This record gives sequence, structure tokens and C-alpha cells, in this order.
Amino acid sequence: MSTFFAVQQYLKKSLPLLLAAIVVALVAAINPVYAQDNVFLTRETVREYIREISREHRLDENKLINLFAIAEPQQSVLDAISKPAETVLTWKQYRPIFIKDKRISDGRQFMRDYASVLAEAEQKFGVPANIIASIIGVETFYGKITGKHGVLESVATLAFDYPPRAKFFKSELTEFLILSNEENWDAMSVKGSYAGAVGWPQFISSSYRHYAIDFDGDGKRDLFNSVPDVIGSVANYLAKHGWKNGQPIAKSLKVKAADRVAFDALERKSLKPAIAPKTLANLGYPVAGSKPVKVMKLDGASGAEYWAGYTNFYVITRYNHSAMYALAVFQLSEMLTAKP
Repeated sequence: MSTFFAVQQYLKKSLPLLLAAIVVALVAAINPVYAQDNVFLTRETVREYIREISREHRLDENKLINLFAIAEPQQSVLDAISKPAETVLTWKQYRPIFIKDKRISDGRQFMRDYASVLAEAEQKFGVPANIIASIIGVETFYGKITGKHGVLESVATLAFDYPPRAKFFKSELTEFLILSNEENWDAMSVKGSYAGAVGWPQFISSSYRHYAIDFDGDGKRDLFNSVPDVIGSVANYLAKHGWKNGQPIAKSLKVKAADRVAFDALERKSLKPAIAPKTLANLGYPVAGSKPVKVMKLDGASGAEYWAGYTNFYVITRYNHSAMYALAVFQLSEMLTAKP
């Protein structure tokens, strides 16, 4: 790839944007090994995509051509998405990643440092300060780990080389390109997770465009450098997804061995609450309220754990579609406000 790398560097520095596309195509035609390496701009599907979104969203086609003449597919991204922690780990393995002394102590310090901003966000959006802090703690360890993958290359890889979710990631790729244009970002320099999530709260591009807010009043939304914007945006996201102020989140159920078969029958694959509280009450396990709950059985450190998730638990899963993720956020949030 050394020759092709030299061509890429030349394209970056010297050639007009439209000519870049021509040169990449010619290099691939002359030496088919480059085409086999799947440089994005050598693919007709990518070139057609560029033509379509530049027309539909009034994006500069020349700039897009230049981006995709440089961007390359990333095998590491395909490897990572094939084994996400939420699907390959048990709760016994997953929980210790997030519920640990350092994350708790740093979270308490975070809440002290930004107490006034968290209080303002809680008052405006109705989302508790400890839930906001916990989301940020679980996502990026309070801004310490925000991702090192190039977002453009990551999302383009998933859009064009990961058929199971190609439609979703192609939409996110478009959202990222629009967002980069709106925010005047250098699209090739933006870093994030392998799935394209960015900033302290790890918003994907569509979430950034729709839920990120300017909470520090400086006239821009900045989820990379403005902690007030991060706090306000997380609260806004949860509020827009249906957070109910003052309502419970989850409840541990101490299910007797004799009742476990009945409880196992109540578990559903869907994260949406579907079990009537009356059903649990009839089994001798009352829960709060009259709205449906989600019944969960997790493989914990001491064996099977049973939980009931309320509406607010479901709202947390809108941030990350995993019951283990939502339970980690809930448990961390409880520890952030518990007496040391």
C-alpha cells in the first residue's frame, strides 16, 4: 500500500478536488490490488451515494469526493461491532467494568465540580443530577475516554461493509456529513467510538443534531469541550425520550426458588415494559405504580438476579439498547449519592 499511500498524501496536498476522484480511479484501474483494498472512492456505490446526498442535502460534492478519496475501510471497526460487550458478556462480567471505586469517587467529584449546572439541568428537564452524571460516567468516564476512531471512516465502513446494519449506518453517515458541515468540523479529524459516537456523552450524529443543546450560552453546541453543554444535552435527550420526573427506575426482586419458573415465563426479549404490576402482585412481588414493567433475569456474581424495570428504566435503554447498560447506569447513579 506504500504507493497508494503516497498518492493519497499527494491528493491531500496538491490536486484539485474533482481530479482527486479521477486519479484514485485510475490508480485502481492500473493496479487492481488497490481496488481490492476497497478504497472508498473506487466503488461505484460510494460515488453514487456522494452524488445523491450532495443533491439532496446541498452538500459540496467536491468536498465529499476529497473526503472519500482519503477515507479507507477499517477492519478493526468490523471486528469491534461483531462482539459488543452488551451481547457477549454476562451481568457478572459487565457490572464490574462500570461499578468500581474509581468511577464512583470520580463521579462524586464531578457532581461537586458541576453542582450548579447539574441542578439547573435537573430543574429544567426533570432528570436527576445523579442520573445525568452516571450516564457521562458510564459512557466516557467523565470525559476521559471519548474514542480514538476516525468517525468518518468508522461509520462509512459500517455503512458500506456491514450489511446487517448498513441502512442505519448509511443514515448516520449522512447525518455526520451534514453535522460536520453545520458545525464547520474537519470531518476527517473528528474522533469517537467505533460506531461513530462522539464527545463526553457519546452522541451519534443524529442524536447530536437533534438533542445536543447550547447550555452555557455561548451560541454553539459543543459536546467535546463544554461540560455544561454535555450536561444539558444528556438531560434534554432523556427528557425528550419520556423521562418521568420523580418516578422510580428499577427494583430488585428477591424471587424465591419456588417462584422462579413463573418469573422466567415473564421475561421478554423486548426492552419495552410489558408486564402488568398486578401480575407481579399476584405472585407476591408488588411493584410501584400501575404501568407495565419489564421483568429481567440476569446472571449476577451470586447467581440469578431478578429486576423490574419501570418506564424510566426503559428511557435509559433509549440511550443504549441494553438492559445491562441501563442497570449499570442506575446502580452507579445510586452510589454517586450514597453516603460514603
